[in-house]
Amino acid sequence: MKKSLKQRSSDHHRGIYFIGTTPPKIDTDFESVSTIADKLLARLDEISFDGLIIYDIQDETSRIDTPRPFPFKATYDSGTYAQLLNQKSAKPVIAYKSVAGLDEQSFNEWLSRAWYQNNVRDLVLVGSPSTQATSSLPLNDAYRVLAEHSREFYLGGVAIAERHLSKKNEHIRLLGKSTLGCEYYITQAVYNAQATIDMLTSYAEECALNNIKPNRVILTFSPCGSAKTLEFINWLGVSVPEATRERILSADDPLYESIKVNHSNLLKILAAVLPLNIPLGLNIESLTNRKTEIDASILMYKLLKGTMNQALAQNQIDQFVLNR
Repeated sequence: MKKSLKQRSSDHHRGIYFIGTTPPKIDTDFESVSTIADKLLARLDEISFDGLIIYDIQDETSRIDTPRPFPFKATYDSGTYAQLLNQKSAKPVIAYKSVAGLDEQSFNEWLSRAWYQNNVRDLVLVGSPSTQATSSLPLNDAYRVLAEHSREFYLGGVAIAERHLSKKNEHIRLLGKSTLGCEYYITQAVYNAQATIDMLTSYAEECALNNIKPNRVILTFSPCGSAKTLEFINWLGVSVPEATRERILSADDPLYESIKVNHSNLLKILAAVLPLNIPLGLNIESLTNRKTEIDASILMYKLLKGTMNQALAQNQIDQFVLNR
């Protein structure tokens, strides 16, 4: 019998590894959607991974004054696409669900459809991208609706290091989400290693003060092959230090350079965070549908997964020696 994602994640000594993707555009015919899923999974044939993450893309133009670098176009429902990928891959699929524009009834109906029709068991909720929105179900209310639902999803939350940079309270938000049912967290794309280290250090310290074990944190990394992609990364709210931006854009091969940047950032995070005993995971995504960036994300997955596995194994050996 195959292990559920929750069962796989329960071993805190091992990493857990994902590929992140977005559903096809809503005007894609279903036969083409199936072909797109097949092409994605064919690319992943050569790698070993624990599951997929399906994002729920929203129009975030109200969040920021800067124009969106790539035009927004609605996509298929994340639960529907999660079902297709789960059927084709037999892998667990985490479905993101935005509660923006929903009320309690429509969200409850979506949960039932996701569970009974789409076979979704693993879920991450996200709130409205804009504080200006008036027709959205507040995230805390969505957590309450979920808690009252008849079925129990394996629930995760989003961890935003950029918010910790400015407000210094993301670790408190993470603990709050755990009381609302979150059992793991997925970060935004990491391009500022220190911001992520600061957030996770504060989180580990707060967990120790409250005598609770930290939840697993899945670190997201994404390659960047052009100024346009980097502009999009910035637009999404990801912190990219100026020196990092210049390093990537001035390189002969920006895509290759971004892989080196991501690898270096992971090494820095592992060195700082592994002693804190936070269970970790990895999520690799391509933020565009450019073939070169998608292929690069697979190569980067291999590199970063190998790096994390080696670091986790070394950490276990170090702990064993210390505790003899």
